Amino acid sequence: MRILSIHAHPDDAEILAGGTLKLLADRGHHITMVTMTPGDCGTNEYPPEEISRIRKGEAAAAAALIGADYLWAGFRDLAIFNDDPSRRQVTAVLRQTRPDIVLTSAPSDYLCDHEMTHLLVRDACFGASAPNYQAPVMTPIKAIPHLYCMDPIGGHDRHGNPVTPDFIVDVSPVFQMKWDMLACHESQRNWLRAQHGMDDYMETMRAWTTRRGQQAGVAHGEGFIQYKGHPYPESPLLQELLAGALAGTGR
Repeated sequence: MRILSIHAHPDDAEILAGGTLKLLADRGHHITMVTMTPGDCGTNEYPPEEISRIRKGEAAAAAALIGADYLWAGFRDLAIFNDDPSRRQVTAVLRQTRPDIVLTSAPSDYLCDHEMTHLLVRDACFGASAPNYQAPVMTPIKAIPHLYCMDPIGGHDRHGNPVTPDFIVDVSPVFQMKWDMLACHESQRNWLRAQHGMDDYMETMRAWTTRRGQQAGVAHGEGFIQYKGHPYPESPLLQELLAGALAGTGR
């Protein structure tokens, strides 16, 4: 199977789905990790093009740890908008990568880039299969892919309400790789320390993954919600690929 992970910034997918991506890679599936932006505003040290080069390199290094490909979708920080040109641009990414399953951001999260990514990816999954929908890549995919949402950051929506996943993946056996993938993003740790006074970048990820896991009775977990709006596929394809690693719902 071809799995596409597409989130807003370098490090988002590692925090929220790095373990699941590792499990899927270990089971022989082809993984592509896409960031909408290169994280060009995540610095107080470098100009935009320099930090973009650094962070794309970090994202590629993290992907390489699990044998995944890495792509940048061509957007910029705080400049992802749900408009016609952007939808066609994301559709091109879908047609280029041709996924069977797409993992993307939650519909309600603390940051506009995350929310707009969700909307664009959701609609591009539909448009990518329509032969007459014009985009920079024109060859349509064979069908609308199965679509899944990662957790929002911290497990809460924009208004602070807890989000309960449909299922939680037990990533305990691969947590060290999740840690190593996130550790590739050294520039982001430096930025958070300088801008927000945070020096617990890695430990915050560990604490969050531990909390999700505890909700399902395992050491470390990652949560997902399957998007089942008409006419998106409703069969549990991702759950089937992760057989033996599903821990529960957290309810």
